[in-house]
Amino acid sequence: MMSENTSILRAENINMSFGMVVAADDVNVVVEPGEFVGIVGANGSGKTTFLNIITGYLTPDSGRILVMNEDATGLAPRMVTKLGVARSFQVPQLYSSMTVLEGMLLSLSAAANESSNFWKPIYRDTWKSEALDILERFGLAEYANRAVNELPQGGRKLLDIALSFALNPKLLLMDEPTSGVSIEDKFQVMDTLVKVLKEGDITTIFVEHDMEVIQRYGERMLVFDTGRVMADGEPEQVLSDPEIKKILLGHG
Repeated sequence: MMSENTSILRAENINMSFGMVVAADDVNVVVEPGEFVGIVGANGSGKTTFLNIITGYLTPDSGRILVMNEDATGLAPRMVTKLGVARSFQVPQLYSSMTVLEGMLLSLSAAANESSNFWKPIYRDTWKSEALDILERFGLAEYANRAVNELPQGGRKLLDIALSFALNPKLLLMDEPTSGVSIEDKFQVMDTLVKVLKEGDITTIFVEHDMEVIQRYGERMLVFDTGRVMADGEPEQVLSDPEIKKILLGHG
């Protein structure tokens, strides 16, 4: 076990309720550098709430979030991003009227805190090589000059995550990376993501409803139910527990 000072993320005694609904019930999670962690659970089990608390979209009722030993509890999302956390959403957050390359250039300008200079050719030329390199890694180079809305669903998912990757995060959170992606394409999408993120040494947490994806790609698995972490370990080990199987199968 690594020391507290080396952890990428520490969630300590996180509690949160929405009225009578408990969304986080004494959640304690430690994520170390380089881990690839999958989170599963039914709708309403607290998975996305956990991501929202990490990224500053929600402030817990009690407990704290430490990102690389910095207290990030309740910080605005843009401040959490500055700590090295990036996030992709279940529904890709894309500028559909832009080309794929323009979207990537905008993300790189944001990473450099130069968003206001995005439209100046001198700045765009500076970032173009890096943008094309990232698109190549994600298998999207052929779409560089195409409008974002022309991408297939799997391509949109990859681009959304590529835009987060361009922010050069230490920790990347992905919410349902295969949601809406065809059965034929989901493994190709995940193969690409795992390869790029591992090569970039980016610690990753991903929420996923598809158990096949979790078992195949998750090195560690968290099971959420009614706001609690019910299990935490290697997928094979976690899924060998009859009670955990009952929780997951019971929720369909």
